[in-house]
Amino acid sequence: MNVSQEGASDVDFLCEEQLIKRLKLSSNSATPITCYQIAEKGHDLVDRIKKSDRMPVNDLVFAPGSRHLLRVEWDTAERKFFLLDDITGYSRESNATETEDVSYVSSAYIPQCLRHGGRPTLSNAHRAHESGMGEANTNLRDELDEVITLNSVSILVSEFIPFGANNMVAVNQNIGATERVQGGVYTMTMDEEPEDKFTVSIDPGLTRVEVLDFSLSNHCNFEADIHFPEDPGIVQIETFGLSVNSVGSCFYGMQIESVVDRIRDGISLDHLARLLVDVQIDSSQIVDSIISKYQRDVLSLLFTGDAPNRNKVKIIIANEIVPHLVAEEYMDRGEYENELKQVLGDTRTAFDISEHDVLIFGDNGLLLAGPNSRHHEPLLCAYLSMINIDLFLRSFFARYNLELQQMHRISAVISAPEDHPLAIPDTRESLVTTHRNVTMLEEILGYVDEALKQIHLPPEPPEQTGRALYERLDMVTIKAQLEVRTQDLYKMIRSCWNELKVLQDLTAQAADNRLFYLQQTVERNTKSLIALSELNQKGTFTLEIIQILLAGTLAFDILDRITGDWSVVNQDWMQGFYSAMLTDNPGLWFFMSLLAWVFVLLGVLFGLRHKTTQAKGNMFVEIEIGKFVNFSKLQLYLKNKKMESEEHLHERLGNHTVRIAWREEDKREWGGFAPLVALTYDEKTFYCSSVTVTYNRRQALKTLGLNASELKIKVLEDFDKGGVFAEVDGGSGGGVNPKGEVV
Repeated sequence: MNVSQEGASDVDFLCEEQLIKRLKLSSNSATPITCYQIAEKGHDLVDRIKKSDRMPVNDLVFAPGSRHLLRVEWDTAERKFFLLDDITGYSRESNATETEDVSYVSSAYIPQCLRHGGRPTLSNAHRAHESGMGEANTNLRDELDEVITLNSVSILVSEFIPFGANNMVAVNQNIGATERVQGGVYTMTMDEEPEDKFTVSIDPGLTRVEVLDFSLSNHCNFEADIHFPEDPGIVQIETFGLSVNSVGSCFYGMQIESVVDRIRDGISLDHLARLLVDVQIDSSQIVDSIISKYQRDVLSLLFTGDAPNRNKVKIIIANEIVPHLVAEEYMDRGEYENELKQVLGDTRTAFDISEHDVLIFGDNGLLLAGPNSRHHEPLLCAYLSMINIDLFLRSFFARYNLELQQMHRISAVISAPEDHPLAIPDTRESLVTTHRNVTMLEEILGYVDEALKQIHLPPEPPEQTGRALYERLDMVTIKAQLEVRTQDLYKMIRSCWNELKVLQDLTAQAADNRLFYLQQTVERNTKSLIALSELNQKGTFTLEIIQILLAGTLAFDILDRITGDWSVVNQDWMQGFYSAMLTDNPGLWFFMSLLAWVFVLLGVLFGLRHKTTQAKGNMFVEIEIGKFVNFSKLQLYLKNKKMESEEHLHERLGNHTVRIAWREEDKREWGGFAPLVALTYDEKTFYCSSVTVTYNRRQALKTLGLNASELKIKVLEDFDKGGVFAEVDGGSGGGVNPKGEVV
C-alpha cells in the first residue's frame, strides 16, 4: 500500500482530539482491523470547512456529476482496488497499490560474522554515477520534503524459511555450489513437461548467482545480480549478498552506493523507502528461484498464496544520521517520526546507546546509525534470527486461525447435510485439504522448534556501547518467549487434530445416515415397483386374453359376412331345439346364456391366474466372476446366442463397461425354460465383473427345473466350453484383446 505517513499521523491526531472514533476488531485470520467513525465534535468541525476545501474530497469519494458515494472493492485477479458506483456504473482504478521506483546502484553486503572464508563481495561503487544518468531517475508523483538523510547506508533484510539439513543440501546443489562451474542464471519458472519438450520459454526476469562460500548441509553465501525489466528512464543496478543456513535464517544484504543523484551519502529516507519496496519483492524472487518446491508450498500456505509479497524484517545500518539528535527527539509525532515510519513502520522506541550512536525500533525493523554501528553485526544478526521467527509465528498463528475457521464451516455444513445436496463429497474434499494443511503446519512447527534449539545467543560485548545495545535488544527474553509460543502452538495443532477426528467421524456418520436413508428410499421404491409390476403383468395378461377374444370375434364376423344371412336356426335339424329353447320356453334361453357366460368367464380367469402364477416364479442369480475375458472367443460365443439387449457405458475415467444379454435357445438343456443370461465386462481392460441369470422355475418342468447352484454350474460350464475366460501364465489373470495379445 502506498500510504502517506503524514496522512496516517493526521488521522492519529484527529483520534487524540476525539474528532474521530476508533473501533478495534479482528478478522477471521486474527488480523487486527481498525474502523473509523466521525465523532460529534468532528461533525461540528466539518460543518465549518470551506466549500473550496471540500471540493477535492468530494471529487475523490463521489462519482462524477453526482452525489453517489463510491464503493471500494478489491479485485483479487488484478490485485488492485477499484472505486465503483453501482447506480451509474462508474468505475475508477485506485493507485493506492502502485509503487514508485527510483534509480539506484547497490553492492552485495554480507556481515562478516556470517562469512566462512571465500572471496570478498564485489563493489559497484565505480558505477554509482549511473543512477543519476537516466532521463527520469524516478517516477515519483509527489514532491518530497527531506527531513532526515543517512550516510553510508547498508540494508540487511531477513526472514525465516524452514530449511533443515536436507533442504540446505538441495539449495547448494541447485545453485551449483558443488560443481566445477558454480552459480549461473536462475528463474522460478518450472519445466512442467521435461520429457516432452526440448525448449523452455520464460518471461523476462532472471537472477545471476555467484557462490562465495558454502558448507554442504549448513550454509551458503553468494552474490545475486537482479536482471528484471524496469520502467523507461529508471536505472537499477541491483546486487544482493545472500546468506542462508540450515537453521532457516535468510539474510539479504545490500550496500547502497547511490540513489538518484546522491552518491553514498545524503541518502533520503523518502528515496530509501521506495528502494526498500524493491528489496522486499526482489529478495523473495531471488530466494524462491533456488529453494525447493516444498518450501515454496510452505510459504504459499502460510501467506495464503501471497508469498511473493510476504513481510520481512529489515535493519538499516548507517555511519551517520543527519541531523544527529537525541533519540527522544526523533519520536516527536511529527516530521521526524513520519520520515522514520516510511522505512521502519510504526515506530516504537528510540535509544542512545552511545554519544554518537542511536537505535530506533519500528514494527518492520530497526535503524542503527553511528560510527560504531558496524561493530555490532553479530548482535544484529542474532537479533534478526529471532525476530524472523517471531514474524513467522505470527503468520503461522494467522494461518492456524484460517484452518480453524474452515473446520467450523465444515462442521456447520455436516451438521445439516440435508440442506446441502453435495454436503458429503464437498466435506470430504475440504477435510482432505485441511488434513494436508494441518500436517504441513505441524511439520513447519517442527522446523521452528529445531531452529530455536540451534540458535545460540552471542555473549555480551565488553565495551559500553555493545553492552547498551545488548541490553536494548533483550534477546534472552525474546528467545524465551518464542519457545513458550512454539509450545503453545503445538497444543493448538493437537486440538486441530482432535477437531479433525471429530469432523471425520461426523462425516462418516452423515454418510451412513444418508446411505441408510437412501436404502430406505430404495426399499420403498422397490416395493412400489414390485406392486406396479404385478399390476402391469395382470394388465398384460388381461390384454392378451382380450386380444384372443377379439380375434375370435373378428373371425366369426368375417365368416358371417361370407355366409350372409345363413344361420344354424334355419336348418331342419335345429328346428326342434330352437322351438324348445326359444319359442316355447323363452326364459330358458336366458338362463342358458348366463350359464355360457359363466363358463367363458371361468376359463378366462383360470388362464389369467395361471399366467400370473408362472410370472411369479422368476429367480435371479448373480455370479461374481473377477476374471479377464478372451475377447475374440467371446465374440464367437455370442454369435450362437439370441441377443436381446446390449448396453454401453463410457465412464469419465476412460473405462468402457458393456452389458450383453441373450436368451438361451434350447430350453431342454435348461430344464424346460430358456434363461436370460447377462454378461458385464470392461472393454478397455477386458475384465469381467459379473454374470446375471434370470430363470423361471414355475415355467420349467417340475422334475427337471434347475436351482440356483445348478444354474451357476451350468452357466460356468457353458462359458468354459466356449473358452470365454482367459487364463495366462499358469493361472494368473490376464485379458486377451481382439488381436489375441495378452494385456
